[in-house]
Amino acid sequence: MAQVKPGDTVQVHYTGKLEDGTIFDSSENREPLEFTVGTGQIIPGFEQIVMGMNSGESRTATIPSHMAYGHYDNEMVIVVNRNQVPDDIEPKVGQQIQMRNNEDGREVIATITKVSEFSITLDGNHPLAGKDLTFDVRLVGII
Repeated sequence: MAQVKPGDTVQVHYTGKLEDGTIFDSSENREPLEFTVGTGQIIPGFEQIVMGMNSGESRTATIPSHMAYGHYDNEMVIVVNRNQVPDDIEPKVGQQIQMRNNEDGREVIATITKVSEFSITLDGNHPLAGKDLTFDVRLVGII
């Protein structure tokens, strides 16, 4: 039976959980996730889980934050003046906005974490940054 190796395109069903057991994502009620191993399409730790699996096999593994969405970086949290936000936008905690990184010009998604009368706090970290993630993974098949 063939085992997953770099370059293989695979289909998996998964459920991702935080340390407290909270499910943050699952493919169980939709099409399986399809990706090619070793191409950087998904987080590195997830690729390591599927390496060597056989079709139909299931595994549970915890991915440390540095192999998932990285460590939480306090430098990616900024406070901006409220007047820098267009008047037609009513900022709310939890809202995501797209902004340009001044250092390299690329687009970054930031989450509004605090709103006051005069300022808005934006967090450019991925929502799962700094978190160890546990995945239940079932290899549907190697394509």
